[in-house]
Amino acid sequence: MKICFSFFFLLVSVNLAAQQLQIPKSYSNISIDDEGPFLEENNQKYYAKKALPGYTLRQFFGTPKGTAEGVIMDFGDFNGTLTYGLIPYGKAPHPLPVFRFVKTLEAGKVDINIKRDFRYPYDFVDWQKNQMLSIGYRLTDETGMVVYDGEVSLKGKGPFTVAPAIYEGPFVNMLTDSSATVWFNTTLPVKTSLLVNNQSIESPLGTHHEIPVSGLSPDTKYAYSIGYDGFAQQYHFKTAPEPGSRAPFVFAYTSDSRHASGGGERKVYGANAYIMKKIAAVAYANKAVFMQFSGDLINGYLETNAETQLQYTNWKKAVEPFWHYMPFQVGMGNHEALGYVFRDSTGRSKGFVDKFPFHTESAEAAFAEAFVNPVSNLKSEDGSMYDPSSKTIDFPSYSENVFHYRYDNVAIVVLNSDYWYAPSLSRNTATSGGLHGYIMDNQLNWLEKTITTLEEDTTIDHIFVTQHTPVFPNGGHSRDDMWYSGNNEKRPFIAGKPVQKGIIERRDAYLDILINKSEKVLAVLTGDEHNYNRLKLTSDVTIYPENYPHEKLKVSRPIYQINNGAAGAPYYAQEVLPWSEHTKAFSVENAVCLFYVDGPTVKMKVVNPDTLNVIDEIVLR
Repeated sequence: MKICFSFFFLLVSVNLAAQQLQIPKSYSNISIDDEGPFLEENNQKYYAKKALPGYTLRQFFGTPKGTAEGVIMDFGDFNGTLTYGLIPYGKAPHPLPVFRFVKTLEAGKVDINIKRDFRYPYDFVDWQKNQMLSIGYRLTDETGMVVYDGEVSLKGKGPFTVAPAIYEGPFVNMLTDSSATVWFNTTLPVKTSLLVNNQSIESPLGTHHEIPVSGLSPDTKYAYSIGYDGFAQQYHFKTAPEPGSRAPFVFAYTSDSRHASGGGERKVYGANAYIMKKIAAVAYANKAVFMQFSGDLINGYLETNAETQLQYTNWKKAVEPFWHYMPFQVGMGNHEALGYVFRDSTGRSKGFVDKFPFHTESAEAAFAEAFVNPVSNLKSEDGSMYDPSSKTIDFPSYSENVFHYRYDNVAIVVLNSDYWYAPSLSRNTATSGGLHGYIMDNQLNWLEKTITTLEEDTTIDHIFVTQHTPVFPNGGHSRDDMWYSGNNEKRPFIAGKPVQKGIIERRDAYLDILINKSEKVLAVLTGDEHNYNRLKLTSDVTIYPENYPHEKLKVSRPIYQINNGAAGAPYYAQEVLPWSEHTKAFSVENAVCLFYVDGPTVKMKVVNPDTLNVIDEIVLR
């Protein structure tokens, strides 16, 4: 009877779930029944089975329990090794774990003896005196891959009690000449406080803490302290100059850091932490005031948000020691994809679309959960001429993935060229969805209005526009990006119908805004292709396939495309394309671009963060 009741309850639950999950009207040939969402094609049903995350943050927090001698941690069904050591908060500007011990997990568990391992003279954080300590740990699976760097905080001299730990952060974002936001995440719910500029700002009980501070003076260094359950961390940030000050400054740019070959920190599950940490260090050492990173932070292409957040955390941890002090602004790429994958009986993918409900499950929602970026007035593609229904939400949000910000006389406009991304669309349009590299209508209109506003702002001299996909691919992505081997037929499909403009037409409309409707846009910063190169677009550059039938762009002034997708993902070599003779300084070395802004002048230096050699150097304006 109990089994029957459980089975009946399961059927009811499945039916209720099927009823509650609404298929967005922007998709086509996708339905749902008791087995879940499915793609129907040629009278065949291909289901997106409920996906379970391989790993999660919660699992890797380890459910720690204090003991008389230390702490026991349980990582569930994970097998491998744990490396651990003390974190010297307050004793180093970039406090990282000083790893000292390695233990093999037994049935996913490990017993850390704090009294023995960190006795005198190994107690360099004075935990025996203060009765507080934080341990950094690294989990490595049975193949040797690093899957997570975590932290556990404890109180006492024995017995020990578990305290909340900041497992990522604190980070500085939303920096202006008079304000900033400090944010971080904790392993357990806790009330926290931010002490800055002689004011203490409280954060309520929770695990996500996002604390804005205002009323600051321009171009001023501020020390700040985070307090949480008796623990404290101290760092500093510097506000931006008053707009239009035109004092010299440096900012950094790169993209594409998903994990690579070579083992070790080059493959910390989802991210190339080795190169990203070096890039961040080079930027910080060169006094960069912020870093722009435009997509493919992680391996991604996942089916659960839980696993996506773990990979995002691994990326954030790689640059965390420097993000304490300077903002990292991030945009989306194709590897941030999170969706439903419809498979045949052999497991082969027949379709991959952005996950829904969009406001909670999409790649865009996961990205907004992971980062703190400006929120623009651009909502979504709902309300466009292609919107299939004015009464329902049929597209994901642009919140925190399309925005702009400024620092003194420079404005950065961040676009999402992988919005509502359906990875399978370029080969199979049955599902409908967004196309890799395509800027959709509402986003394009927002871009034009934003550029117009920035053009009218007399305190802005230079505009950089950035999105993940190159306008002109040069190595690795000639079959897609904004080119698709010269095939203008490639375009998004909405509710089963293609949009009016193809990819090359849309590329030209985009460039028309940047070139012919702007005098301040200096460069487009792109990635996706895992190399560094620059292209100066002039009227002499061939940008069309033979016998192109549509109206062609008038290039009234030069503009640069600077591609830097060399933050650690596996390299792509150069291809021969119509504009190749104008492509300069092509390199497959890892790279970080440093922009030196001094009033009306902008210079760029490109550095290999691993060897510190200069790859390229040029005066852009």
